[in-house]
Amino acid sequence: MPIEHETLTNFVLPECDGDVLQMHDLHFAYPDGHVALRGVSLSICEGEKVALVGPNGAGKSTLMLHLNGILKGEGDLTIAGLSITEDHLPVIRAMVGLVFQNPDDQLFSPTVFDDIAFGPLHMGVPEDEVRQRVSDALAAVQMKDFGDRLSHHLSMGQKKRIAIATVLAMRPGILVLDEPSAGLDPRARRLLIELLRQLPITMLVSTHDLRMVQELFPRMIIMDEGQVVADGDTDELMADIALLTAHGLEQP
Repeated sequence: MPIEHETLTNFVLPECDGDVLQMHDLHFAYPDGHVALRGVSLSICEGEKVALVGPNGAGKSTLMLHLNGILKGEGDLTIAGLSITEDHLPVIRAMVGLVFQNPDDQLFSPTVFDDIAFGPLHMGVPEDEVRQRVSDALAAVQMKDFGDRLSHHLSMGQKKRIAIATVLAMRPGILVLDEPSAGLDPRARRLLIELLRQLPITMLVSTHDLRMVQELFPRMIIMDEGQVVADGDTDELMADIALLTAHGLEQP
C-alpha cells in the first residue's frame, strides 16, 4: 500500500537558474506487477549535493536507473532540459555519471587506464583528449599513478574511486552514486567522503550511511514504498526522530 500523504514534509524546492534534473509524477512497475515508484516528483539544481535515503525496497535504485534511460516509467523526466527519448539517450548517458554499488559491475577492462578510457573512446573523443581525460579523472580521485594497474587487483576502496573516475572522464553534468560507502573499511570510507566533498559537481547519492549524509549533504530526500515522503534540510530532517523511525531510519 502507498504511504498516506499526511507523512509528507512541506518543503519549498530551492530556486535556481537551471535545474539539472526535473522529475514530475514518475510511476514505474516491474513486469511482475511490483509497483516501485508511485508518483515521484523532485528537482535538483546545478551544484547541489543531495542524499537519497530510505529503507531497502523504497524505490531508490529504481529511480536512479531512470536517470539515464535504463528503465522508463510513466511521467515527466528531463536532464538539463532534455527528455529521455531514444534520440537524446547518447547525450543523456554522457551527462549522467552513474556509479553502481559494486565497482566490479563497472570495471571490466584489463587495466585502470582502459576502464577510464572506455567511455570517452565510445563517445568519439580524439585519442589525445582521451588520454588527458584519463589523467584528469585519475587526479580527481587521487590515483594518478594507477593507470597501468590491473583493476581486479585493487582494494574495494580503490575500485570504488576508479569507478568514479570512469564516469568523471565522461565529463558528466550530474554524478549519481548508489551506496558509495558500502563495504569500505573506516580509512577507505574517510578517503571516499573527502573525495566526494571536493568534487565540484552536482551529485545525487543513494545511501544508508546517515553519518556521511549528515556530514556531506545539505539536502536529504527520504523515500519509502515508492514515494518521496520528505525532502528538505538535512539537519532538520535528521532531528525529526518520529519521521526517521516511521521510515526505517535511525539518527546517526
